[in-house]
Amino acid sequence: MPLLALDTSSAVCVAVTDDEGRPLARRRDELPRHHAELLAPMVAGVLADAGVDRRDLTAVVVGTGPAPFTGLRVGLVTARALALALGIDALGVPSLDALAAAALRAVPAGSPLVVATDARRREVYWAAYAADPSSGGPRVLVAPRVGPAADVADEPAVAGGVVVGAGAALYPDAFAGLTRTEQPGLDELDAAELAALAVARRSAGVPQPTDPLYLRRPDAVPPAAGKRVG
Repeated sequence: MPLLALDTSSAVCVAVTDDEGRPLARRRDELPRHHAELLAPMVAGVLADAGVDRRDLTAVVVGTGPAPFTGLRVGLVTARALALALGIDALGVPSLDALAAAALRAVPAGSPLVVATDARRREVYWAAYAADPSSGGPRVLVAPRVGPAADVADEPAVAGGVVVGAGAALYPDAFAGLTRTEQPGLDELDAAELAALAVARRSAGVPQPTDPLYLRRPDAVPPAAGKRVG
């Protein structure tokens, strides 16, 4: 039975897969800061491309970030609302995990993998991974962080590793100590990878909450209380 997967951590990407996470249809749009306008039509379009009725879906899988608040919440709210309306599970998978899953199939065995995405403000969201022989998926070496790109290569766990992701493309000098793979497509998240990871983790009994990975404090804060006039 099919699954719907979607991610709004950077671009908007959606996919419909079979019950093992194999893609039936995909759509992607790189237009920034238009997640709310793009997502619903893309979901309808990818279901039509796959020839799947939404009532046949067995789960909705959503990327949980890390990412800025506004774009990420569009995907999370949409996934939760669809799952609630259809009476199916909403499954959360960190977006960096999905990028890592694809890249680990292409990098040398045993090499640590850094996934770095654009966090704006001259910073990156990043995490480090190794292949997990028991599951075939990514094993986390360094949990997701946000910070200056120049700080990543100083982490001992990533020494001699490979780096992928839009953050590495933006700040190549900061990642000069790591190997940049040139295989095309590894910097872009494929929503079908989210579904494949969700299927594997559900089979293993791993919890998959849809809580967002917000690694920064919000810019908006409540105004300070006014002073009383005596």
